[in-house]
Amino acid sequence: MKRPVIKFPAQVLKPVRDFLHREEKKLEKRKKVLEKEDPFSDTIRLTDNAASDADAAEQFGHARVEAIKKQIDKRLIDIRKALGRIKIGNYGTCESCGKMVNTDRLMVKPEATLCIDCERKKGK
Repeated sequence: MKRPVIKFPAQVLKPVRDFLHREEKKLEKRKKVLEKEDPFSDTIRLTDNAASDADAAEQFGHARVEAIKKQIDKRLIDIRKALGRIKIGNYGTCESCGKMVNTDRLMVKPEATLCIDCERKKGK
């Protein structure tokens, strides 16, 4: 038996969509700042014969920036996916089982695409 699709009203989704757009812009801005902080983005380092400890610091700084950028990229993908789900009308529906995602969960993580039960199954 096919379960009826329940959709959130547009007036409920507008603040969620606005929030997600703000988060997207904030993360994109943060990513640009990080790119400038990356020691590897400094062209002087190519001709600089720095001491090994300076090189190690650059390596560490680059690895840190790359790790943070990776987290930001994942979050951006999740946010854009949620915005797409809002646009096509299936926001708040679990991708796995088709049940509604708990609204408390969506309040904490508006980009959630799985209900808590499916999220737990995925984690095992």
